[in-house]
Amino acid sequence: MVDVAGKPLSRRRAVARARLRMAPETVARLAELPKGDALATARLAGIMAAKRTSELIPLCHPLPLTHVGVDLAVEADGVVILANAETVAQTGVEMEALVAASVAALTLYDMAKAIDKAMVVEAVELVEKTKEPL
Repeated sequence: MVDVAGKPLSRRRAVARARLRMAPETVARLAELPKGDALATARLAGIMAAKRTSELIPLCHPLPLTHVGVDLAVEADGVVILANAETVAQTGVEMEALVAASVAALTLYDMAKAIDKAMVVEAVELVEKTKEPL
């Protein structure tokens, strides 16, 4: 791991986005899939994943997260996931936001794969990263 002991604490925030492309028929059924409400499950999965990022990404610092949010916007041909993570720490929180968005997308994929074999997880990206001194 990178030594961040000498760095001052800062308020840090990151926002990541992912998109799951799917058939319009699948979009219409997201709240009534055989496994349950896919949107609610994906939101929870993303939040839980952000909290475990340091266990998933080698050499990633464990961070005291002060907030994690996962919002899902349903579109005609898919779902856009916007995940944000915040901390007061010596290193950034972008990996937590990226993991939250990715796992939320993968959760949607898992829940809908029985009815849509052509889904695609795409455009996982960091869209914002801020750092404010305390």
